[in-house]
Amino acid sequence: MKRVYLLFIVLSLIPFGLLAQLSITIKIYELRNNNGQVHLELSNENEAQISAATKDITGNKTVIVIEGLEPGKYAFKFIHDENNNNKLDTNWLGIPKEGFGFSNNPSMTFGPPSFEKTIFELNESMTIKCKPKYF
Repeated sequence: MKRVYLLFIVLSLIPFGLLAQLSITIKIYELRNNNGQVHLELSNENEAQISAATKDITGNKTVIVIEGLEPGKYAFKFIHDENNNNKLDTNWLGIPKEGFGFSNNPSMTFGPPSFEKTIFELNESMTIKCKPKYF
């Protein structure tokens, strides 16, 4: 009889566990070329990195899927690493020579946007489209 109750409790908790497992599909389009890869870092609202992904580019775009996320606030940043050296190359003034971007596609004037401008809320699985900036 104890096993029946235990089985019932375990089976009743499964749907709650499944509800907390969300995913983000990030579609990055209008990349300058198909050279290199796109590197993406996902952070929680406390600016702690919780996931990273690297994807190849085809047709000047790439799609990155991050699964197993709980509801909450997140932000991401990405670079188009055209020469596969795993970093954002800059000129002597610090201006990026490769593409980069952030969640929410915030406008930028001098320097990167504040972290708060890149935060989005994840309550259900979703798709986000982003376009990189090139200087």
